[in-house]
Amino acid sequence: MRRALYRGLRLWTIARVLVRYRLDVILFTLKPLRPLSFLLYLAPWNWFRRTEGTRGERIRRALEDLGPIFIKFGQMLSTRRDLLPDDIAIELARLQDRVPPFPSDQARAVIEAELERPIEIAFAAFEDTPIASASIAQVHAATLQDGREVVVKVVRPGILKTIRADLEVMHLIADLADRYWSEAKRLRPREVVDEYEKTVTDELDLIREGANAAAIHRNFEDSHLLYIPEIIWDYTRRSVLVMERIGGLPVADVAALRERNVDLKLLAERGVEIFFTQVFQHNFFHADMHPGNIFVDATHPDDPTYLAVDFGIVGSLLDSDQRYLAENFHAFFNRDYRRVAELHVESGWVPKDTRVDEFEAAIRTVCEPIFQRPLDEISFGQVLLRLFQTARRFNMEVQPQLVLLQKTLLNIEGLGRQLYPQLDLWTTAKPFIEKWMHERMGVRAFIRNAQQHLPRLLAHLPELPMHLEKALTVEEQRAERDAALRRQILELENGLRRQSRRRNEGWAGVALLALAGLATQLEVTAWQGLAWPVWPLALFGAGILLFSLRPGPRRRARDGDA
Repeated sequence: MRRALYRGLRLWTIARVLVRYRLDVILFTLKPLRPLSFLLYLAPWNWFRRTEGTRGERIRRALEDLGPIFIKFGQMLSTRRDLLPDDIAIELARLQDRVPPFPSDQARAVIEAELERPIEIAFAAFEDTPIASASIAQVHAATLQDGREVVVKVVRPGILKTIRADLEVMHLIADLADRYWSEAKRLRPREVVDEYEKTVTDELDLIREGANAAAIHRNFEDSHLLYIPEIIWDYTRRSVLVMERIGGLPVADVAALRERNVDLKLLAERGVEIFFTQVFQHNFFHADMHPGNIFVDATHPDDPTYLAVDFGIVGSLLDSDQRYLAENFHAFFNRDYRRVAELHVESGWVPKDTRVDEFEAAIRTVCEPIFQRPLDEISFGQVLLRLFQTARRFNMEVQPQLVLLQKTLLNIEGLGRQLYPQLDLWTTAKPFIEKWMHERMGVRAFIRNAQQHLPRLLAHLPELPMHLEKALTVEEQRAERDAALRRQILELENGLRRQSRRRNEGWAGVALLALAGLATQLEVTAWQGLAWPVWPLALFGAGILLFSLRPGPRRRARDGDA
């Protein structure tokens, strides 16, 4: 009852917000309400009010009014540019996940419940004023008993209940849209809400986030490109995450970086290198690399290092996707659109019956005008985005791992261009892709794979004759089963034919009997002097019927042979 009441109130709030920002017209695009669209002109609130802002701005402001869960949904939706018009996606990307902090006594209560000890025992010092606050959690500074400076991330109390309630409303709206909205087939609202539910639920588990951070920390342990804070596992629980506190300049504070004489060109290029290293070497990438999560260690301005936090969203690729993606990039660098089209078909990203020549022409139409511009003006992320949009016309299924990759690439490229506007991402990325192709698909890769698998193959070599004999036996058994199955099918077909013949002959006999009976009736009445005696016809019809119901010796012999 309480949940139903909450849904009703929430839907009423959503309706009010839609009316406030003149988004009520969306409701009248639904099939059942389309004939009633004239009511928009009869609504009093539409008589004197003017529309302020573009549709993208109004949608963004509506989500901000609906609260943090809807803000986060809008942020996720902004990454699905394969589904949204550009103007709406750009506005949604401006959503800021800034939420007032919850009281420190609630944070203390959550921490003490999770750690099963008082704050004063767990920490030598704990700052009640949070240093950051978002929709899911907020962060406090603290000091461990051994003197290490840490940050404590605490999940908002009761947030799970709020998320579940709002998700129910989102699912209800998605179901209605899927049923009545003409654009639902293309935008797939149910699938979008399902994806958001998985993402936001994963972010609630801080142990999972800690594991992600530890994996990336281990991958870059000996690298000067990126540093990931250490997770303090003794203090980490599902709703509490404690990690090493890092210093550094926000990556978006370009003025401060210039004051420290940081090499911005090198910093921008290293951001690209970090991305391709994570995607193609580690196959595990930080998928939420917006400026709020990235800092710069400017201790050595000529050798700057990135610092990253917040690992609730990560991504990885299947080996096949990784290989096909690398080959796609390589083909793009060489403007080999035919190979790009073939790779999409081979990988299963588009249906197997796709005309490669038509797909190639569509890709060339999109990409060739872009490549006429200077390389440092070409957005790598936008090219990838347009490629996916073009592939959608050929019924390309959306790959969630590729959507995360596209989002991360757009973040990295935007970050790099903000630091160094002349960043030539193509020149920076091409050697990396070529090296990966050479290592994974060249002669060295063949030799390395052979060396890797040779011991296992040699171990099974003595068993090879036995396996061959077993394979031959299995093949013979399969051939016998196939022959038996063919005989059964043939017998079944013959039986069906016999039944059909008997049924047809039987009906023929019945027809003759009916004809004979009709003739007899006519003979008895009007045609007594003119008609033939019809009792022979009746006997003949009965004989035909009996013959059709019981086959003779010749037919029985033929059926038996069959």
